[in-house]
Amino acid sequence: MESRESSPARNFQISRKPDRQDPRAFASARGMYFYWGAGEQPQRRVVRGSRLHLAASGERHSLLLLTDGTVWSCGDNGRGQLGRKGVKHAKQPEQIQALETLHINSVSCGKEHSLAVCHKGRVFAWGAGSEGQLGLGELKETVFTPLKIKALSEIKIIQVSCGHHHSLALSADSQVFSWGKNSHGQLGLNGELCWQVSPQRVKSLQGIPMAQVAAGGAHSFALSVSGTSFGWGSNNAGQLALSGSHVLAQSPKPRSIGALQTLGVVFISCGSEHTAVLTQDGKVFTFGDNSFGQLGYSSTAEKKGPQLVEGIAGQVSQIDCGSYHTLAFVYTSGQVVCFGRVTSDTSNPAPAEDITEDFSIRCLISADDLVDVQVKHIFAGTYANFVTTCQVPNTASTTVPRKNLPEISRINQALIRKCTEVKRRSDEQEAKREIRMIFSSPACLTASFLKKREMQKNFSIDVDLEMAGDIFRKLTGQKWISSMITTCLQEDLLRALPYRSPHQEALLIFLLLPECPVMWDPNNSNELVVPFAEAVCEMNNKSLKILKKCCGTLKESSLNTLVQMLKTAVVTQIKSIKHDKTDKNLKALLETLKKVNKTLCRLPENAFHILELSNFLDTEETEIAFSLIFKDFPFIFDLLSKVRILQRNSSMIQMNSLLLYHESPIFKLRVRRTHLVEDALRQLRAAERHELHKDLVVEFIKEIRPEAAGVRSEFFHCMFEEMTKPEYGMFMYPEKDSLMWFPVTPQPEKNYFLFGLLCGLALFHSNIANLPFPLALYKKLLDQKPTLEDLKDLSPVWGKSLQRILNSKADDFRKLDMNFSIYWDQNDVDLIPNGISIPLNQTNKKDYVSRCVDYVFNVSVKEVYEKFQLGFYKVCDWELIEKFHPEELMMAMTGNPDYDWKQFEENSQYLNGYHKSHHTIQIFWKAFHKLTLDEKKKFLFFVTARDRFHVKGLQKMGIIFCFSGTLSETDNLRATTCRSTLYLPNYKTMQRMEEALQVAIKYRHGFTSL
Repeated sequence: MESRESSPARNFQISRKPDRQDPRAFASARGMYFYWGAGEQPQRRVVRGSRLHLAASGERHSLLLLTDGTVWSCGDNGRGQLGRKGVKHAKQPEQIQALETLHINSVSCGKEHSLAVCHKGRVFAWGAGSEGQLGLGELKETVFTPLKIKALSEIKIIQVSCGHHHSLALSADSQVFSWGKNSHGQLGLNGELCWQVSPQRVKSLQGIPMAQVAAGGAHSFALSVSGTSFGWGSNNAGQLALSGSHVLAQSPKPRSIGALQTLGVVFISCGSEHTAVLTQDGKVFTFGDNSFGQLGYSSTAEKKGPQLVEGIAGQVSQIDCGSYHTLAFVYTSGQVVCFGRVTSDTSNPAPAEDITEDFSIRCLISADDLVDVQVKHIFAGTYANFVTTCQVPNTASTTVPRKNLPEISRINQALIRKCTEVKRRSDEQEAKREIRMIFSSPACLTASFLKKREMQKNFSIDVDLEMAGDIFRKLTGQKWISSMITTCLQEDLLRALPYRSPHQEALLIFLLLPECPVMWDPNNSNELVVPFAEAVCEMNNKSLKILKKCCGTLKESSLNTLVQMLKTAVVTQIKSIKHDKTDKNLKALLETLKKVNKTLCRLPENAFHILELSNFLDTEETEIAFSLIFKDFPFIFDLLSKVRILQRNSSMIQMNSLLLYHESPIFKLRVRRTHLVEDALRQLRAAERHELHKDLVVEFIKEIRPEAAGVRSEFFHCMFEEMTKPEYGMFMYPEKDSLMWFPVTPQPEKNYFLFGLLCGLALFHSNIANLPFPLALYKKLLDQKPTLEDLKDLSPVWGKSLQRILNSKADDFRKLDMNFSIYWDQNDVDLIPNGISIPLNQTNKKDYVSRCVDYVFNVSVKEVYEKFQLGFYKVCDWELIEKFHPEELMMAMTGNPDYDWKQFEENSQYLNGYHKSHHTIQIFWKAFHKLTLDEKKKFLFFVTARDRFHVKGLQKMGIIFCFSGTLSETDNLRATTCRSTLYLPNYKTMQRMEEALQVAIKYRHGFTSL
């Protein structure tokens, strides 16, 4: 046709038997449709009856789906592609009788085969089947009557798309299936397969929420809900838009197309060897073969990969590819445009020299062709093309006319209302079906909470965890829904977790699941959380890296939810430690926590602590398990649990030593208070290692009760108090009132090995003491390097001076006039050879400060520190100690620096007539709280034989007040330190109470008989 009709017709009814015979098209829209074939201009036809809903064209046949769900076909039937027996060729469309009783939702045409999907999601196939493209389970040359694909009979299919000789399908639960010819890997399965006669799941796309599947000649595409494009199959003409230094000619595995990642793709259409994509902002990009100008621009060596079709004037809302041409609907101008050519007959192709490139973009239908109607859908085939129209609404509409593809199942407000406000049984049954499908599919659940796509350079995919949590809580508030969700997760979803997927969208399910309340229920830990943890354990490094990236944008509350879920499950498993499967399950949970701990470094360390662990350390069943857990997963233990493990370990060593050596279980030190250090070191020097692991008993000669624990506590307190005094000469103090450190030149008679042994002995027996070392000591004990911050801790004045040097600018160094030498511990020291001659400047300042730190903490004390460390680890077990952090080890050895005296009062107990409101008790606490901090610590020592609190929670620090009838108001206070018991006379006045406290503080050392 050389001309178009200029005047539209209106208000006609569709006729089931058109009055014109034509092999190319059939009546479509209510009022009007356009059709055209090879080398023709679009013709307009007025129709009566049902409207044309969808159209599809193969090489020489077409399928027409009407709004009443019937399917009509016309064209060549040499391979049965019309679905009608006894017909070789049909110029006039006729209904496919075999589908008459079904309500068909969608159709698709391959080169010589056809597919249809009914409203129940069942797929029917007919036509050529010699390459397995019908999916009927066997190779069939010709099938004239539509047959149901049995392999998909239990799966609800929502989309199908036919390539030349292969087929794709998308299910309501977002599974992609493929079958047919696989010569170029177009099935996305195994590249070695020649064909596949039954639909197979494309496993590499598992878990990804899909929006569309599209098949080309021998290539395939899938588009995710988030806009990621996946392509596979033939790439001989660049139709997959693969990039890189070595571009593959074909890919049997779906690949995420990076060149399309930031374009905001919303629709994909494939031709024989070219591809077109439509973006959110109405632009068209094309790539692949351009022999007939089907890309819409002149391709050059510089123009590789997806290129914008710049010749389209306006915004596009629909595209569709024929074999060698592309259609586009420019909704802003009302035009349907075309580029490329509709081949006349592939059975008699034109000679290559007669083919001329035509890169022009032609307007086929203009706004002038549309009066009171507007374009609804466009369809392109090898020969036949269709444009359906609909009446213009009476009111202005801002809706963009797009192809609305069936979507995968997901949670929406309608479903929530259906679930929570059930009024009819039919609604309840439908709600159950939807809930079952969504919570059985990782992809559907993820799709329910994907955030709205935005156009941006840095493409990101994210889920709304806050919304997910709210909806999950609302749904699980209904008991029947909670039960169903639990069952679906256990039986289906958790088994389908895409734990090795390299795609971000698939892995988001691992962030969503912890938001669901059924995952928090301790009763579900075995059935839900353990499988979740096992899946995480099976992740490869690539998947973990992607998941870490996903977590990078999450709120801390969401990360904590994940960690708390795992921690709760760990506690549940430990409670069932006797069960056979517990060890395996526990290991999976702990390994997952470990991966999360390493991956989610934004969370504080204490977020991973399981506080309940310390409560399980007293049972025989958990003792061995805990030693193994502590070895591999120390990060879940808080300081209290670690200290208790040390205590349990000490008890086990003492027991083993007793069994091995058949000796007394006691290692006894007899010391004179006047020669305490001398006596103690002499006996420690002579002790064998196994003796040091016995129960330590200290006897102060001429004092009583050597077996009491309070005596041992006082022994360590007095030993460390004496040996750390400046006048004792064992350690140096760089500044007044500063912490202490090892000297550069130690006195020969000072034994640092024995001091280290004494420190280890105190820790082994859970005795805390005042050791005024900086944190650097504990770092070195744990094989960690001290830093400038540690030097500031030891020598605040010098440390701050070094910090100022780091902060100085180039001009400042002329005023400083410093070199690579320092004065430390009464010695001038060159930090490097001839350091006195090397000036400090902007370029070497960091090296200077680093060498200062290294000299103080390492170089200058190497020999003396090694002796100390050797003594310490003669008693303590390195494999246990190394699990501590420096701050934890410091607190375990020196106690809790925070004195909570109010809690101390709350923890106290009252016996033999005393009670909290007793007059004497009330004046005691008033007098006590008036004391200075130093006086309180001294009184604490009087009662407990230590002047500091132990690790918080290890024991309740308080006083046991005991009334004694044998004590009068003139008597002084008395205490039993091993039980923290204070024998308090019934003082009547505040003055007498204050006097008694001062006496106790002054005479706090020594033991006498009561």
